[in-house]
Amino acid sequence: MLDLLTNKTDVESLRYPIIHVRGEDIEFALTHGSQYGEEYYSFVNGQNTTQGGTHLQAYREAIVKTVREHFNKSFDTKDIQSAIIGAISIRVEEPVFESQTKTKLGSLKMAPDGQTVRSFIVDFVKAQLDNFLHKNKSHAEALLKRIQQSERERKEIAGIKKLANQRARKANIHNKKLRDCKLHLSDKKKTEEERLATTVFITEGDSASGSITKARNVQTQAVFSLRGKPLNSFGQTKKIVYENEELNLLQHALNIEDGLEGLRFNRVVIATDADVDGMHIRLLLLTFFLQFFPDLVREGHLYILETPLFRVRDKKKTFYCYSEQEKRDAIKELRGKAEITRFKGLGEISPNEFGGFIGEDIRLEPVRMKNTTQITELLTYYMGKNTMQRQEFIINNLKVELDNIDEDAEIVEMEAV
Repeated sequence: MLDLLTNKTDVESLRYPIIHVRGEDIEFALTHGSQYGEEYYSFVNGQNTTQGGTHLQAYREAIVKTVREHFNKSFDTKDIQSAIIGAISIRVEEPVFESQTKTKLGSLKMAPDGQTVRSFIVDFVKAQLDNFLHKNKSHAEALLKRIQQSERERKEIAGIKKLANQRARKANIHNKKLRDCKLHLSDKKKTEEERLATTVFITEGDSASGSITKARNVQTQAVFSLRGKPLNSFGQTKKIVYENEELNLLQHALNIEDGLEGLRFNRVVIATDADVDGMHIRLLLLTFFLQFFPDLVREGHLYILETPLFRVRDKKKTFYCYSEQEKRDAIKELRGKAEITRFKGLGEISPNEFGGFIGEDIRLEPVRMKNTTQITELLTYYMGKNTMQRQEFIINNLKVELDNIDEDAEIVEMEAV
């Protein structure tokens, strides 16, 4: 358990050494970092319960109760849980899971005496964590300082947050940035299939959003249009989210200000052009989500939209190609005069064509983090001031692919209009 958190976190960013406690049928680890949100890992009989469940809920509850009682202060739950990094593992007989994949633990009794998982975990964590903090004053002081820092940050942005939320509510009445859909992930009365189909495309500019808006399924697909490049949020506090109107409207459109419980779309899709500017916007959006809403990525809600780079056709057939290799294969398939259109941006693809790219055959690249990914270290490398280091990496890893095309093929290349 100790090795797990050590491998998954940036040790230098931790506020105090990892607290590690082991019992007969239970083990837990805990620390606070510098990131936003919470980061937990849970296990039952060695099985990684990625969706948590009863044991994780009880663990989070026990931490809050212990901290409040130990310091005799009624801290806000969010201030205690902010930036927390924890893990819990329990062993039980005949565990009951809420899913066939055994990724979420249900409620069950631990022993013949009728003790539940929740009461067993809460009692154990409260006793052991409180005892640890009494014996290790340096840990207790560092933990308290981190909670007080979260409290100060929350109060500092309270006034800004109030004004920003009022502005966002006013904008929602005629929000030109969001073309909403009719169904949402949070609509509990809808079927699971309908809720999981809900998607929002984050686009750059009016031309791209216009094409997607005309081609989308209005029941389940929404469009949020950015105005150029969003703010680089690397190293910023959450205060910047409320001060920046565009980022604030984006978090409101997704409804993730207070966590993912109210997330309105199952799939959040970054849909930018496949050029340098588009890639830069994609990177800025990834930075925004990883910096302030990492759980959106961890729980598999963030995607990249793949759209064709080329249209290769003759009078009888049309191929949409997503890579140079697919383009070469299409040229060979046509065996003759091929008209090749290079799509520079999403706005150059007609709505009629776009419908085929965001329908049943949609190509989405999920944004995933490895188990060993350390967000702070990752963002520092790609978005920090180490420009020369990144430049050296690009130079050493740059590969130029030559387009090998049949000399016998008569090709006409043209830009999309």
